[in-house]
Amino acid sequence: MADARLYFDWNAGAPMKAGARARLVELLDRPGNSSSVHAEGRAARAAVEGARRSVARLCGAEAKGVTFCSGGTEAANTVLTPDWTLFGKPYRLDRLLVSAVEHPAVARGGRFPAERLEVIPVDGDGIVDLAFVDRRLAELSAVGERALVSVMMANNETGVIEPVAELARIARAHGAVVHSDAVQAAGKLPIDIEALGLDVLTLSAHKIGGGQGTGAVVRGRNGFAFSPLMTGGGQETWARAGTENVATIGAFGAAADVAVADLSGMAEIASRRDRIATMIREVVPDVAIFGEKASRLANTLSFAVPGVSAETAVIAFDLAGVAVSSGSACSSGKVTASPVLTAMGVDPSLVKGGLRVSIGPETTDEEIAAFGLRARNVLAAMKKQHGTAAA
Repeated sequence: MADARLYFDWNAGAPMKAGARARLVELLDRPGNSSSVHAEGRAARAAVEGARRSVARLCGAEAKGVTFCSGGTEAANTVLTPDWTLFGKPYRLDRLLVSAVEHPAVARGGRFPAERLEVIPVDGDGIVDLAFVDRRLAELSAVGERALVSVMMANNETGVIEPVAELARIARAHGAVVHSDAVQAAGKLPIDIEALGLDVLTLSAHKIGGGQGTGAVVRGRNGFAFSPLMTGGGQETWARAGTENVATIGAFGAAADVAVADLSGMAEIASRRDRIATMIREVVPDVAIFGEKASRLANTLSFAVPGVSAETAVIAFDLAGVAVSSGSACSSGKVTASPVLTAMGVDPSLVKGGLRVSIGPETTDEEIAAFGLRARNVLAAMKKQHGTAAA
């Protein structure tokens, strides 16, 4: 452990689950197009449908409501469209309301025109302003406009959990459609799309250890359907054209099964996260921990060391053999200031230093202890370099 690298960036991409890897390899060895009617094709179709049931179970949905695609970004762009139907009849949406702390895949607005995109403000913990949503939807309804409201279930940077059930209740009262990006929440929070009152949610396999390149759109039982983003053949019941990637979908299903079981260990993971926070505070008493007073994902810690840039810190940790991150891994290939922290009203000097540590079910106590030793050295050195005393 002294020289081993520590992977503390699970929110960017979780290590592949053993069962998912085994399923992937198994299916890679099989021939057959899942749309073919011969035995090999039927076997491939059975693998896809089995995975569909597993992903549906993860979300409390019906299997027929699950549409597989290439990942969370495609899933978001699929549902962020003005063109919906309700029980087969057109249900045109005029506006898109997204929270100020959304992932770039949602924040860019998908297929909505830029002038039809509006931003929902958040408070200092990153929680959406429900009163704003209620007021704005009432204004739109008064002039005959319908909206799609998109608010993530849990933030990828801070781990802060949004009140999506209450949001859905408000939105539905005004005839709005409600989407939630559940990419980070899956496997860390219990999800029941019906109990939450959501019309649609989106997922990504690699966030739960299912491998990169596969995601899903999951619809509720209320009759809403989106217009396809990918058109062509009739795969995925005409909801997403293109031959299904049977092997990665199968791995997604295997990971979804494990993710359901992993929920029972979240309290232990939260304890480890809090130990990390305590270790950091021992070295840097004035550390800023973002969203600390809000409900957060058990595995996520977002913080900044006053006077230290995120770029400097990420590089220093990397040189010490620890993988941490700054902001969203999908926002760019560089370390940049976090729009999420900016939206929360964080002091600009701290925004530039925003770091994220994220762990998972396989993170061990030994790794937590090793992180503490390395973090002490890294943070103390950075504080000394910037002329402020460390504990």
